Parts: sequence; C-alpha cells; structure tokens
Amino acid sequence: MLKTAELFDFTHTLAAPLLRETEYPWEALDGIKDFILALGPTLPREEYDEIAPQVWVAKDATVYPTAALGAPCIIGHKTEVRHCAFIRGSALVGDGAVVGNSVEIKNAILFDGVQVPHFNYVGDSIMGYKSHMGAGSVTSNVKSDKTPVVVKNGDEQIPTGRKKFGAMVGDQVEVGCNSVLNPGTVIGPRASVYPLSCVRGFVPADHIYKSKTDIVLREKK
Repeated sequence: MLKTAELFDFTHTLAAPLLRETEYPWEALDGIKDFILALGPTLPREEYDEIAPQVWVAKDATVYPTAALGAPCIIGHKTEVRHCAFIRGSALVGDGAVVGNSVEIKNAILFDGVQVPHFNYVGDSIMGYKSHMGAGSVTSNVKSDKTPVVVKNGDEQIPTGRKKFGAMVGDQVEVGCNSVLNPGTVIGPRASVYPLSCVRGFVPADHIYKSKTDIVLREKK
C-alpha cells in the first residue's frame, strides 16, 4: 500500500502521466515543476487563462484578489483559491478543490476535490482525490536534523534520498484539525486521523489513527 498505484486513482488528476512513471509517489516530487511547465502551454485556451507567466487558471475557477499564485502552477476547473492563500509554485491543483484562508502550498499535487480550507501547509506532498485536511493541520517536510527522509512501515524502511518530503495522502483521507503529518508519512486511502495527532510512518487504508499505538480498522457500515 506504499506504492503510487495503490494510493491514488489516476483518473482524478492531470498529473497522471507523471505519477504513472513512479513506483512510489514521492519519486514524482522532483518532477512536478518540469511537468507543469510542459503541460501548461498545452492546456485548452478556451478553458484556461495564463493570468501571469507560467500561471494557468481555469476560467471557471475562483481566485480571490488577495491570493498569491507563484509560478509555475495550474489551478483546475471550479476550484476556489481563497483569501490570502499562498501558492509558492510547482503546484498542480485539481478540479473542484478548495485552497483556503492563509493556506500555503509548495511543490505539491492536489488531486480533484481536495480540500485544504483553513490555515494548512502542504509542502513537498501529494494529496489524493477528495482528501481533506482539518483546520490547522500541516505537513512537516523537513526533519529537525535535516537528514534524508526514510519511509517506515513496521520493520520495512525505504530510503527516499530526499531531505524535503512531507506526506503522501491517499484518496478520500480525512486528517483531523491541528494534526502534524511528519516527514515521510504515508496514509492509505479512506483512512482517518484523529485531531491533534502527530503522525509518522504508514497508516493503512481504511484505518483510523487514534495514536501511535492505537490504529484500528474502520468498522464497516
């Protein structure tokens, strides 16, 4: 469940060609900027405006006047970029997404329907289809000792060689308010994270993260 194809439904992002080339999703992080620069000029002119050099925004998206969009980036159809949002660049935001008040995004892919609506930071990360971050929840993308990030799943350890790596958040994940996703966190599809959590390592699909020692399978309804 750490592999790209197991975490994400590629039909819900323009970044599918980039992600399909990877075994593990963090392998795509170095290629986001170049991918956007190649994709942007090919977007249909009847659907997207290049509102600034290398900044492409769908005509039916809503971008508040106080938002800052850094190059390169792509903002999808019917997406809202709200008051004081800061997209620093190398960001591909899908259709029907919400980038909210005082949210900062950098070197990231947000699939269609992603919601990061209140005081979130998403850096060097990928968020899957309809995933949601509660108010104040963030990705931490650099270890305190600045050493390369290792993804850990029990006894399995996968060196990434990356000093900057936030989180890989699968499709339809719910992250509770004021949670921190530490460097190298991977969350499987449909998992949930309790508010005020400090998450590290791998959370399996369809599980609920209550604490480091209390990760339980979601009951079927």
